[in-house]
Amino acid sequence: MSSSSQPASATGGTIRSLIPARIDRLNWAPFHTRMVLALGTAWVLDGIEITIAGAVAAVLTDDATLGLSTTQVGAIATVYLLGEVFGALFFGHLSDKLGRKKLFIMTLGVYLLGNALTAFTWDNSTLSLIFLYSTRFIAGAGIGGEYAAINSAIDEMMPAKYRGRVDIAVNGTYWLGAILGTLSTFVLLNQVDLNIGWRIGFLLGPVLGALIWGLRRHLPESPRWLIMHGREAEAEENITFIEDEVKSSGQTLDPVDESAAIDIKPGEDQGYFALVKVLFSQYPSRSILSATLMITQSFLYNAIFFTYTLVLTKFYGVDASDAPLYLIAFCVGNLAGPLLLGHLFDTVGRRKMIAGTYLLSAVLLAITAVLFKAGSLNAFTQTVAWCVIFFFASAGASAAYLTVSEIFPLEVRAKAIAVFFAIAQCFGAIGPIFYGALIGAGVMAVGGLVEIFLGIDAEGQSLEDVASPLSAVAHRPRATG
Repeated sequence: MSSSSQPASATGGTIRSLIPARIDRLNWAPFHTRMVLALGTAWVLDGIEITIAGAVAAVLTDDATLGLSTTQVGAIATVYLLGEVFGALFFGHLSDKLGRKKLFIMTLGVYLLGNALTAFTWDNSTLSLIFLYSTRFIAGAGIGGEYAAINSAIDEMMPAKYRGRVDIAVNGTYWLGAILGTLSTFVLLNQVDLNIGWRIGFLLGPVLGALIWGLRRHLPESPRWLIMHGREAEAEENITFIEDEVKSSGQTLDPVDESAAIDIKPGEDQGYFALVKVLFSQYPSRSILSATLMITQSFLYNAIFFTYTLVLTKFYGVDASDAPLYLIAFCVGNLAGPLLLGHLFDTVGRRKMIAGTYLLSAVLLAITAVLFKAGSLNAFTQTVAWCVIFFFASAGASAAYLTVSEIFPLEVRAKAIAVFFAIAQCFGAIGPIFYGALIGAGVMAVGGLVEIFLGIDAEGQSLEDVASPLSAVAHRPRATG
C-alpha cells in the first residue's frame, strides 16, 4: 500500500501518512541533482560573499574608492555578522511557520537585494555609510536565513541513505565560493580600476543567485513539512510530483508497506519558547552536542582563516599580492574533504566519522604548531599542512551542520539550526582574538570527544526515527545516542 494519508476529519484529527517512508525509499534521480544545485548554491554565495568582502575591505580605505577609515571598514564585517545572526533567527522562525519553499525563495531575494545595493555606495558621507551598513546587514540577513531554510529543505526531501553525504557536500561548497571569490577579486582589484572593480565584486554573488532563481521556483514544498501542518492534499500533490520525477528517469518504485506509516495530529505553530522547552527538557544531550560541534568548528575556522594572510606575510615573508594564491590552495583542501569523505558519514557512520575528523584534525594541527614553533616550516609546507588538516576539519565542520539539522523534530528544525548557527557565529567571532594552533587543536579535540559520548547514530535512518515529530501521536523510537 502506498497511499499518502487519510483525512484528519475521518480519523479524529489524526493523519496517518506514508510520506516520510515514500521519500526515503527513493533512489537518486535528476530531480535530486536539480534540488542540490538550486538549494546548495547558498553556501557558494556565502563563500563568495565573505571572500570578496574581506579582499575588498583593504581597498575601501583608498581615496580612489570610498576613502573609509580602518574603523569604518572593520565595522562592515561586524554589521554583516549581526545581519547573519538576525536573519537566521528571524527567517528560521518563518521557515518553520510558513514553509521551506517560501523562505528559500524569500531569503535568496533578500541576499540579492542587499548585496547588489552595496555596489552603489557612493562616498564616505554619513548618509552613504548608513546606506552601506544597511545593505551589508540585509545581505547578511539573507544568507543567515538561507542556512536555516535550505538545510531543512534538503534534509526533508533527501532520501535517508543519501542525506549525510549530500548535506556535508553542500555545506562544503562554501569553499568553492571562496575559490571563486578569491580568483575574482585577484583579477578585479589588479586589472580593473579600483573604484569599479570592488563594485563589480559585490555584484558577482547576485548574478549567480539570479541564475538559480528559476530552479528554486520550480522545486516543490517539503511534503514532510506540509503533512506535519495538516495540509494533506498539498503534501500528496508534492510527493506525487517527486515520485513522477523519479519515475521519469526510468526507475520503478517499490510499494511502501503500511507498517511504515506515521500518525500525526497537527497542532499550532511552535515558537522559540517551544524550542527552548524541546532543547532543554526533551533533548538536553543533543543540545550540548549541537552547541559543542558548532562552536568548536566556528572557533577554529575564524581563528585560522582570518589570520591566514597575516601568518604568510609576517612570518614567511610572502608578498601581500601573492597571498591569495596560497589561500586558493587552502580552499581546495577544504572543498575536497566534504566531497571525498562525505559518503563515509552514511556508510561508516556519523559518530565514528565526526569524532574521527575532529580528533584527527586536532592532532595534525598540534603537530603543525610544534613544527611552526621549531621553525621547520616555510610558506609552502605550512600551506600543505593546512590543506591536509582542513581536508578533515572541513568534513567535520560540515557534519556539524548536518547534525543540528537532523536531530531535532521537524516542527522546530529550522529554528534549531538558526539558534545553533547564531551561537556559533557569536563564539566564532572571538576566534581571531585567541588565535593559536594549539588552542585550535584543543578546541577541536573537545568537539571530537563530545561526539564520541553524545553523538547520534543517524546514518540511514528516517528523520522521524532520529527525532520523532512533536505532532506524532505515537512517538517512534529515537536513534541511538
